[in-house]
Amino acid sequence: MLRQALLYLSSQPQVFHFVRHNRIAKKFAERFVAGESLEQVLDSVAGLNAKGITASLDLLGESVHSEAEARAAGQEYQRMLDRIHERGIDANVSVKLTAMGLDISEELCVTIMHDILAQARDYRTFVRLDMESSAYADRTLRLFYERFYPTYPEYVGIVLQSYLRRTAADVERAVQARCRVRLCKGAYQESPSVAFPDKRDVDANYARCMHRLMQEGRYPGLATHDEALIADAKRFARSASIDPSRFEFQMLYGIRRDLQESLVREGFRVRVYVPFGTQWYPYLMRRLAERPANVAFIAGSVLREAVRGRKR
Repeated sequence: MLRQALLYLSSQPQVFHFVRHNRIAKKFAERFVAGESLEQVLDSVAGLNAKGITASLDLLGESVHSEAEARAAGQEYQRMLDRIHERGIDANVSVKLTAMGLDISEELCVTIMHDILAQARDYRTFVRLDMESSAYADRTLRLFYERFYPTYPEYVGIVLQSYLRRTAADVERAVQARCRVRLCKGAYQESPSVAFPDKRDVDANYARCMHRLMQEGRYPGLATHDEALIADAKRFARSASIDPSRFEFQMLYGIRRDLQESLVREGFRVRVYVPFGTQWYPYLMRRLAERPANVAFIAGSVLREAVRGRKR
């Protein structure tokens, strides 16, 4: 019932209007979304950089409905890369292929992505292809391996999700191809036939895939706020003599900032995924709706951080 309520609210423009003009509601949203404009997000990233934290910027908005929208989104990513370079910000970008027109035309999507990747190559930065629901997994990976990675092996990487049953095999393929992987748990509502329904199995698969990527992968991004998995990564790195420069931890903007800063102090690399744009309200509500347990998780994260902050 909570999921349906959140999805309903995500599509209500009058609620969005209220949130955007309500000081308290907007303050809560600003905790997890860096702002609506590119300059706002770049200022936020500069603040992260000052703490020794890098970033990956995501312009909010998923599947577009026209070629014009897809091309406009691609141009905005090119502008993002321009401004990141001009300001000397330590950040790369994350892209959803549906925002680049994948549901309209694969060739359109490929054309737009080649423009973005060519610019990333010119600036010697990096583009991460976000993974969406399992319905897009095959197409995303096929385009990556066939159309993007051969031309831009240094400048593009993928995301794999440990809640999918297929992911161990996808990790092996990535290890053999020597491509960069962000490993996350996954947040979309999926069928038990394709995803582990039990959190224990998701976590166990994450740990197995994480170990494999840390040992044989190419600079993996370990995207998790789970302290048990982070502790496991630290133990595994020590036991296998894996230098902290060979991987990085990744977290979401606004969640467990205390943990992010603690990891930096310990000498680990941390990158924060920073979403922004005018579609932040639907984004936030859909993320909560995908796994209603995220409501409790976010609330608990904020509370833990607040308590630890008072103890300092």
